[in-house]
Amino acid sequence: VCSLACGDVEGKFDALFNRVRAIQKKSGNFDLLLCVGNFFGSTPDAEWEEYKTGIKKAPIQTYVLGANNQETVKYFQDADGCELAENITYLGRKGIFTGSSGLQIVYLSGTESVDEPVPGYSFSPKDVSSLRTMLCSTSQFKGVDILLTSPWPKYVGNFGNSSGEVDTKKCGSALVSSLATDLKPRYHFAALEKTYYERLPYRNHIVLQETAQHATRFIALASVGNPEKKKYLYAFSIVPMKLMDAAELVKQPPDVTENPYRKSGNEASMGKPIPAPEEESACQFFFDLNEKQGRKRSSTGRDSKSSPHPKQPRKPPQPPGPCWFCLASPEVEKHLVVNIGTHCYLALAKGGLSDDHVLILPIGHYQSVVELSAEVVEEVEKYKVTLKRFFKSRGKRCVLFERNYKSHHLQLQVIPVPLSCCTTDDIKDAFITQAEQQQIELLEIPEHSDIKQIAQPGAAYFYVELDTGEKLFHRIKKNFPLQFGREVLASEAILNIPDKSDWRQCQVNKEEEEMLARRFRKDFEPFDFTLDD
Repeated sequence: VCSLACGDVEGKFDALFNRVRAIQKKSGNFDLLLCVGNFFGSTPDAEWEEYKTGIKKAPIQTYVLGANNQETVKYFQDADGCELAENITYLGRKGIFTGSSGLQIVYLSGTESVDEPVPGYSFSPKDVSSLRTMLCSTSQFKGVDILLTSPWPKYVGNFGNSSGEVDTKKCGSALVSSLATDLKPRYHFAALEKTYYERLPYRNHIVLQETAQHATRFIALASVGNPEKKKYLYAFSIVPMKLMDAAELVKQPPDVTENPYRKSGNEASMGKPIPAPEEESACQFFFDLNEKQGRKRSSTGRDSKSSPHPKQPRKPPQPPGPCWFCLASPEVEKHLVVNIGTHCYLALAKGGLSDDHVLILPIGHYQSVVELSAEVVEEVEKYKVTLKRFFKSRGKRCVLFERNYKSHHLQLQVIPVPLSCCTTDDIKDAFITQAEQQQIELLEIPEHSDIKQIAQPGAAYFYVELDTGEKLFHRIKKNFPLQFGREVLASEAILNIPDKSDWRQCQVNKEEEEMLARRFRKDFEPFDFTLDD
């Protein structure tokens, strides 16, 4: 099921639905749109009247949560849910919605309240308890596909990546944390905090003590049309739990963390605080390539001598066997390495399309971009931005591509193309044209989406990223030409070096590789963010 989730709409219906139309035009139709947070705002009702009376129509089946304040209660007349306008349905105060595909969505409208009587825009401990009883009473219960709430769950940031300005020990609802603990949703969407936060996935079982269960992904979304351009729409593809193979369902993502609510249980429902867990250290040490210094450098960029008691570094994921690209592996051709960060490194491509064709590679063993942890993704993005600046200063634009097919370690290829050769549109057209000739369906990804939202971990795919940020994506179903990316870039339409489309025909001896690597390091040094304090 291809779905969209949205944060606070706050009455900006035209802005939302126009964006959805644009996305569907580029990427094909989605099955449904799920809206959390404030659907109605304090703005005049003129826009809403056009939808309510049928002058305008939502372009997709849209499901919304109820009021979070007294001001908007008037729009939600029926507590059990009702159609608000064509294609726009209010789910109700609380309950379970099962789609035709078997997708199970649990919803809880409003904000937390412990007052009696409970206001029309709130939920109580009783509401949460009845939902729990409704679902968890059978021994076959494994979890639900999606949980929709407006407030964040309290403590969701425990053990996870930073939630920015939102303090998850103070903000959010302890009742929602308790519900998420018991319902084990595969996706949990929330809003109200005016920001975007995609938490690292967390596990729903205690390792070595309980049978493995699926992981949960919590995603908080910002407000529609927010001036900071924070993400308010999230595209995702989900196979209903009941249709999935058990082993596939419980497969753990490589960046999975402990459950942030592990100590919650009854404590959360009683409103007692969950003790803050100790943060794991993400500090990791690597030797600087600058031989003159020869000292270890921490992930913060500070000299390790300044800390008398450094925390134990967290080891990156290890490969099951020998790997040519894990930096710690004896198989790595170290002389090709030109820059080392905290989580990633840069290496010259062996048999590159040009002398400055480089690879961005994770230090730990990750197979694809989809499987990267948040901190690795962050550094990959840093390298991308820095390489774009570096190549621009040399009169070039860069094209990135990844082929997650018949490869064991992520290699993000970065190929510079002289500005004089062609435009970005020429490059895009060349990829699309050659893909069509080979019956390869290359789709443009919506600007708000990233690969993680479109491809499942373990799925084979090919994608290209242009210097404008545009991305083209192909889901590999059976076979795929291994040199496709190189062939397009080497073609007459772009670099015009068709004889270099196979890397094996472009190899040079080790002395020449060492000379090219030294030259790249020297040229790249002024742009090297890893040297910053």
